[in-house]
Amino acid sequence: MIERMRERVVAACDGASKGNPGPAGWAWVVADASESPVRWEAGPLGRATNNIAELTALERLLASTDPDVPLEVRMDSQYAMKAVTTWLPGWKRNGWKTAAGKPVANRELVVRIDELLDGRSVEFRYVPAHQVDGDKLNDFADRAASQAAVVQEAAGSGLGSPEPPPAPDVPAARKAPRRGAGTARKGGGSSSRTLKAKFPGRCLCGRSYAAGEPIARNDRGWGHPECRTAAAG
Repeated sequence: MIERMRERVVAACDGASKGNPGPAGWAWVVADASESPVRWEAGPLGRATNNIAELTALERLLASTDPDVPLEVRMDSQYAMKAVTTWLPGWKRNGWKTAAGKPVANRELVVRIDELLDGRSVEFRYVPAHQVDGDKLNDFADRAASQAAVVQEAAGSGLGSPEPPPAPDVPAARKAPRRGAGTARKGGGSSSRTLKAKFPGRCLCGRSYAAGEPIARNDRGWGHPECRTAAAG
């Protein structure tokens, strides 16, 4: 494996669910020494939640990288990252029950990830999603997972797949808007400005956004700019 020739591997993983639950997909990407995508894989999950998609992406990444080489994992899912770095020890002590005494959600995936983490050096790094000039590995994984969720087909470098396409409206959303101008909304709707969120929230696509991230008005409230034209539900 290419990882054996390097002191550390930098990777990203992401999941997507169009509706939460809804058509879902997962993806991971491994970078070369210049942190450019060099190896990636994505796959469908049928109908699943965003949390399942995020955990599956991490499980597939860990299973596909050399356990003997230190790994840096970049993620935009605070749930998945906290599940395996913060909450996991307590869950195990409590017999796989939460602090409230409820069964741990998605236990099978968490147990599998715990097994894959055993004995290896993994550093988790949170990177906010959908940022202008944000982390390019996370962006790649996000696009690959989104495409897998939509088309429900496997893709990846090993299959000779082309780089995943940008999500709807991403190019327009990432351009700095002219002063006083809004961002045009496709489909004949009214214009929709892109603003910075004052508080954390959840988009209709099922993914959360953090305070300070760019957001735009969706059919059912506020969310990611690229989700403005996404079908609701």
